[in-house]
Amino acid sequence: MRFIDLKKQFFLAEERIRARMDAVLEHGQFILGPEVAELEKQLKDITGAKHCLTCASGSTALDLIMLAWQFGPGDAVFTSPFTFAATAESIARTGATPIFVDIDPASFNIDAAQLAQAVGAVLSGDPTQYPLPAIAQKQKLRPRAVVTVDIFGHPADYDAIFTTAQKFDLLVLEDAAQSLGGTYRGKPLCGCGCDAAAASFFPTKPLGCYGDGGAVFTDNDETAALVDSLRYHGRRDAQHKYDNVRLGMNGRLDTLQAAVLLAKLENFPAELQARQRVADRYSSLLAAIPDLTAPSNPSQGQSVWAQYTVLLPENTDRKALMAALKEDNIPTMIHYPKSLHMQEAFAFLGYTSEDFPAVSKATARVLSLPMHPYLDTAEQEKVVECLKRFLHA
Repeated sequence: MRFIDLKKQFFLAEERIRARMDAVLEHGQFILGPEVAELEKQLKDITGAKHCLTCASGSTALDLIMLAWQFGPGDAVFTSPFTFAATAESIARTGATPIFVDIDPASFNIDAAQLAQAVGAVLSGDPTQYPLPAIAQKQKLRPRAVVTVDIFGHPADYDAIFTTAQKFDLLVLEDAAQSLGGTYRGKPLCGCGCDAAAASFFPTKPLGCYGDGGAVFTDNDETAALVDSLRYHGRRDAQHKYDNVRLGMNGRLDTLQAAVLLAKLENFPAELQARQRVADRYSSLLAAIPDLTAPSNPSQGQSVWAQYTVLLPENTDRKALMAALKEDNIPTMIHYPKSLHMQEAFAFLGYTSEDFPAVSKATARVLSLPMHPYLDTAEQEKVVECLKRFLHA
């Protein structure tokens, strides 16, 4: 059994993928080939965003947006500590201060009510209102933005987030690394009203290439123009390649990766439907384990089920459980074993282990089960039977 079966996906799409890649090898435009523009157009159509600018990775997408918005020292940028490091890394690299906010224990997404509390605490500089990093207690920071994370493919609570953002004049950046293809209140993610969104095409994502890749989505013309310049070393525009007007980076998506994504896009809607069927089967089967908490599709949106992550019963020996599952050839992973506020890289912020109780509970008890569109019923029944056998032993 595979945790994510990219091999089977390739087998089923091999003819399309090879044809697309062969076309690039034939025309030889490995950088800025026609497939890049074709991909950007298709992604705009899928999301409804006015602009799509592909780039080198999901992390690059975050960097480009934050550079375009000119985050820097003195800025406070709010985000979840229950995610991959790239989200907060990008904030810190600009010189801005990441302000962590606890998660909703049911969705694992940023808690919108606590977001408002955290902004208020930053404005007052009072850590008794909400846990703050050391720098926010010593100097006045300016709340600039919130970076949401659609964790595991589940859309964040954008209605409540937009209310807080409007109240405090915050930009909203959707970290959609795991959620492209999902919806919020009928609107596609990456086009649901945020000021910008960052997507990842890492191979294990629901829509993944065969290397690194990402994209920026926005309806704002100025943001789009800046991101376009920044991903090409700060060039003035497409007609002035060697006229650099700002410090940028080599942040482009290469043509071969665009070709792979175009081939995979043809079956992407069917794979999303299959992911939902797999998630539904898990939910039905796991109902037989009442003390285990299975994830659910958010009432206000549609998940793409990038991961199927359960909350184990309290006091479960997770390490022993994973070993038992491995004995039965069932791979599992922990997303995430250590929260960002406890990572050495963010120790300079000065948070403590008690600051975010919902995150601490999640890191101690979550377990991600095999999840991909080609997981069959027998495999899922085996996973759940092994879980039952261990948990009820």
